[in-house]
Amino acid sequence: MQQAHTSLPTEALAALTTFLTMAYILPVNAQILSNAIFREQPQDLQAELVIATAVSAAVASILMGTWANYPIALAPGMGINAFFAFAVVGQMGLPWPLALSAVLLEGIVFVLLTLTGVRSLIVNMIPMSLKVAIAAGVGLFIAYIGLSNAGIIIADTATKTKLTTFQTWPPILAALGILLTAFLCAKGVRGAIFWGVMITALAAWLVGAAPWPTGLIQWPQWPSHLFGQALAGFGQLQPRQLGSFFLVTLVLLFTDMFDTVGTLSAVGVQAGFLNQQGHFPRALGAFMADAVGTIVGALFGTSTVTTYIESAAGIAVGGRTGLTALMVGGLFLLSLFFLPITTAIPSFATAPALVLVGVFMARSLPDIPWSDLTEAIPAFLVVLVMPLSYSISEGLAVGFISYPIVKWAAGKGREVHPALWGLALIFIAHYFWR
Repeated sequence: MQQAHTSLPTEALAALTTFLTMAYILPVNAQILSNAIFREQPQDLQAELVIATAVSAAVASILMGTWANYPIALAPGMGINAFFAFAVVGQMGLPWPLALSAVLLEGIVFVLLTLTGVRSLIVNMIPMSLKVAIAAGVGLFIAYIGLSNAGIIIADTATKTKLTTFQTWPPILAALGILLTAFLCAKGVRGAIFWGVMITALAAWLVGAAPWPTGLIQWPQWPSHLFGQALAGFGQLQPRQLGSFFLVTLVLLFTDMFDTVGTLSAVGVQAGFLNQQGHFPRALGAFMADAVGTIVGALFGTSTVTTYIESAAGIAVGGRTGLTALMVGGLFLLSLFFLPITTAIPSFATAPALVLVGVFMARSLPDIPWSDLTEAIPAFLVVLVMPLSYSISEGLAVGFISYPIVKWAAGKGREVHPALWGLALIFIAHYFWR
């Protein structure tokens, strides 16, 4: 610890800070994934989804601390979980166990790509403008989901959608929660998103907009309805679903890699982890923690696990070693005993988290080279199509198809990686296949 210029109390404070900033994922991930699972399962699996979220976050964070010795925490990723629930299961119609199989396969492929070094080649072939646009587009998409689930944005026959009239408690409390969370974030309050969700939920319980928790502490039960469904899902794969299944696996793989690379780069610069060549030391361990965490998460019943940019909050208060990540993992395990609270949080109370995380993800928009139309047009289409089509995959498809075509039309075809043309053909073939 002396080499890293830190101490045990500092690492503990960093762990608590990081946990508070990302603890919102426990109720939010369960709420989002429930949209995919509850429609097919009669059992109330909310508690099991919270357990799957906590266990996968704990395992991945502990592995990050032991294998890479970095103060970076992991958990099921926001945006990817929305893609899983609303696009893969909701729109494409894949059964949720089969969707979990895609997550499991993606994690296994991620391990192989990390060990062989192919991961770097794949990441480098995607232009930076599209990487930035994907992050921003996902941010807008999940913010729209938050506003829609809270009843703030509602359907309208004349204008497609419109703002609600705020005559019921859910949209009123969600709007107040968003404003409160924005205030807390602007003031730099630690765990602002977590407190925004919890205060909104408390207000909902007080006014009767949602039932109170049935207790405070509960011994966690084994997630018997979810565990192992990722393996069983392979048996549900039909020949007509092969194209969609492998497309989903590819999208999950790319999204996971981009999230991880972006987060590691950001916190690496913040904490001074990068070496003189600008490379991230011990990157193998960091990527392996992410990949193995995804495999564990799929087996327990949750979507892709990825590194969390909220780790920057713990680094800001002095976290510098893997001990921070180990402690975060321990706090996620401890949270398993407070399931009555996390499962009683209504879906509209998670709107503050979805909207504010959307803000954070959209901050990358200035990094798009808007003066170069061959970069700006495909990037803009990605950002535009994702929320309007209510589909992350459609936004990705439009971006990967339009990028090489616009470059070729402008006489800049040589700037396009050859593999990107192949990726564009895969997405085009998907539209003919489905």
